[in-house]
Order: sequence, then structure tokens, then C-alpha cells
Amino acid sequence: MKKKIIWPLLLIFFLLGGLAVILFGGVILPPQARPETVQAISEKWSTAGHSDRDSVSFTYWDDRDPPEIPTNCSKCHSEYGYLDYLGEDGSEPYVVDAAVPIGSVVSCLVCHNPTAHEKDMALFPSGVEIEGLGMTANCLECHQGRRSNQDVANAIMNLPEDEVNDDLDFINVHYRVGGATRFGDDATIAYQYPGKNYDGLFPHVPSFTTCTDCHDPHSAKVTPSECASCHPVVTGFDTLRDVREPSTPDYDGDGNTTEGVHYEIITIHEVLLQAIQAYALEFIGQPIAYSNQSPQWVIDTNSNGIADPDEVNRGNTYPDWTPRLVKATYNYHLVLESAGAFVHNPRYAVQFLYDTLEDLSQVVNVDMSNMIRPE
Repeated sequence: MKKKIIWPLLLIFFLLGGLAVILFGGVILPPQARPETVQAISEKWSTAGHSDRDSVSFTYWDDRDPPEIPTNCSKCHSEYGYLDYLGEDGSEPYVVDAAVPIGSVVSCLVCHNPTAHEKDMALFPSGVEIEGLGMTANCLECHQGRRSNQDVANAIMNLPEDEVNDDLDFINVHYRVGGATRFGDDATIAYQYPGKNYDGLFPHVPSFTTCTDCHDPHSAKVTPSECASCHPVVTGFDTLRDVREPSTPDYDGDGNTTEGVHYEIITIHEVLLQAIQAYALEFIGQPIAYSNQSPQWVIDTNSNGIADPDEVNRGNTYPDWTPRLVKATYNYHLVLESAGAFVHNPRYAVQFLYDTLEDLSQVVNVDMSNMIRPE
């Protein structure tokens, strides 16, 4: 009886061992190291913005006639557009050939197809191609914005700095651009002032160097406890912004050398808005306010320094633009769309904010006496 029991068990063992060789190179993984189930992955994906069918990111074009997503938007706002961009449909790669139907999201197929799996390079708005990225190149294709240093430089070329020009307008980098910010000078997403040096890729540490090292590839969430191993100050999501290296200078010059580097960036950013508003009033004669929705810059009709709800409308869009104002507003908005700059590339963020303030300080009063620019 024992032989009749043992042999079937041995047979099952060898069959499982053979399967392990095929799937895991001969290693039978412990339960905690085995790949996630499809159900677990699907549940994560369902909580991410990439799957939100009601989001403006995927419904903005629903009421248009015809209801379709144009070629310049569909790459990142639909399944069909990204597959077209990859050339997975047999078309030319890195080009979206036509408008696509509405109704899709960033589905599994967007990242899980042969072309996406082999993708190792991302093409940035500046025209720069960065290689050696692995599959996270797919993340970077959509978290890179749509404008760069070159767009701003081309728009203001050879124009007097403080002269209003009807051909100028606010240049919007677009939204959620942390991928490009992380590469700094390598991708040149910020407006970078001539004659200044800027940091390139912020490497972080070897174990956290790609998008999916920090962000779950399906939920896009980060796990604060993973940060805490190096940054004991992190006890949860509410303390992530308290991270600061002991060697971090007092960039904003406020005397606080214990606050998180995020708050160093925020203080300089707030001073920049004040400088922009002073410049608009003193040199253009029209008060300006920033809105976190479109249009981003409006006339501050009551001069209270903020964009009130009744001021945020197309008819009240800020109308008068000089090269100096175009540069400053572009960089100001970029920081708001790079909310994770304190993790992705803090030195780069401080560098271009400092330089923007320095440029404005040539014509308006800006107190930068204690601020420090990382070199």
C-alpha cells in the first residue's frame, strides 16, 4: 500500500519541479515571493486613475462632434492611441496616425503587449531620446508633459524681455510631469536660463531608481514604509514630505534647517508667485492671479492676489504677455504639476525656481539674500 501512495506523490513532485524549472528557473518560490494573482492585480488597477472611466482624462472629448480623441491627445488618453503610438497595430512607431474612438482607458493591453515589453527608450518633448529605461519607458511616455525648455526659448527668441507682444501667451507644460522632472537637464522640461548649470537625472539609490521601484505598477501607489528604512521620519503618507537629508542646505533661507526639502521648494515657489504678481502689476499694469484649473492665469479683477471663482473663465484669461512673464509662469506651473519634485529631483526644482526669481529680481524687488542655489 505504501508504494502505491509514494509513487504517485513522487510523480506529482517531479511534475511540479519541472513546472518550476520552466516558470522560475528551477526555484520553487515561497508563498510571499510568488507573482500576484490576476485578481489581486485587477483589484489594484481598478483603484488607479489609469482605470477611472469617469475621469476627465478619458471623458473630455465625449461631447464633441464627432466624439473622438484627437491625434495630439490620444497617445496618453486612450488604449487605442497608445497602441497606435507604439506601432503595435502595424503602423509607424512614435506617431499617432489618426483620431481614435472615445471610451477606453489605460488598460492592461497598453503595457502588456510585445512592443511595450521590449520598449527601452522614451522620446521627450524636447526631442531628447533617453535609453536604458526598461519597461518604465512606457510610464515616461505619458508622464513627461507636452512642452519643454525649447518651446519657451523658441517662443521668446529675439524679443525684448519686458515688451508686451500679441504673439505671446502662457505656455502650459501639461499635467503630471514627474517623469520628465526626474531627468532634469537630461530632458530639459523646465525653462533653463542661459549660462546656468542644471542637474540631470536624480539617481536616488540603487534599489529605488525606476518608476515601479517606488510606485506599484498597477495601483500607482507608493508604500511609505519602504521609504522609512532610510528616512525614519516617514511614518505614513502624511510624513513623506518631511524627508530631508542632513546635508541639505537652507535653500529658501528661512532659517529652518529641519523642515522637509518639499517645504524648501514650496517656500521659494510662493515667493515666485509674489514676484510674478509684482511684475505684472508694475510692468504690465494688469494684476494677475493663478488658477489651478483652466485658464491657469487670469486677470485679478479685485486685486486680492487669488483667482476667485468668478474670475476663472475664458473671458477673463490674462491677455498681456512679455518674454519675462512667459518664462516665469511656465516654471511656476511646472512645479505644481511636479508635486513629487521633492522626491523626483529636488535640486533641479530649486535650481530653476531660483533662476526664475533671479531673473525677475532684475526688474522687481525680490528678497533672495538668504536663498541658496544648489550648484
